[in-house]
Amino acid sequence: MDYFELIAQRESCRNFTEKAVEQEKLVRCIEAARIAPSACNSQPWSFVLVNGGTLAPKTAKCLQSLGMNKFTDRCPTFVVVLEEKATLSAKLGGKVKDQHYAPIDIGIAAAHLCLAATAQGLSSCIMGWFDEKKLKNLLSIPQNKRIRLVVGIGYAADDKLREKKRKPLEQILTFAEE
Repeated sequence: MDYFELIAQRESCRNFTEKAVEQEKLVRCIEAARIAPSACNSQPWSFVLVNGGTLAPKTAKCLQSLGMNKFTDRCPTFVVVLEEKATLSAKLGGKVKDQHYAPIDIGIAAAHLCLAATAQGLSSCIMGWFDEKKLKNLLSIPQNKRIRLVVGIGYAADDKLREKKRKPLEQILTFAEE
């Protein structure tokens, strides 16, 4: 499949089957995130992989406060994305330009991860709603680390794509002219 077919097929899945995800496919997803670009090659990320077992349902519960993300009960796999310390050059560049690059880099890595999942017949959902304290305790993540995202991965129960509702191109694109 070409790139434009791939990005058209990627969507946030909220209806997974309980089919286990093969470890080799998950490693390929992490590899895609690992090679994502980052400011000053800082690579300010690490990943905790929860693949089935007794931890997956417990992880799902950490994503469900206030009635959110109930669909994760059926999600077999989670990738917890941690923010790591940026390199000195990325920190200095960020100070000079008043930019915090790590969240941008983490978003790019998560996109790579999700596209790799789609390319392998998997579905994914990026989530920013979770109980960070409970998740850290569950997965033995040090308290000084920040969890930035959790990506649910699995096989979609429904392979019919939803229509993407996006702003029209004319609303988001401006051609710069002299």
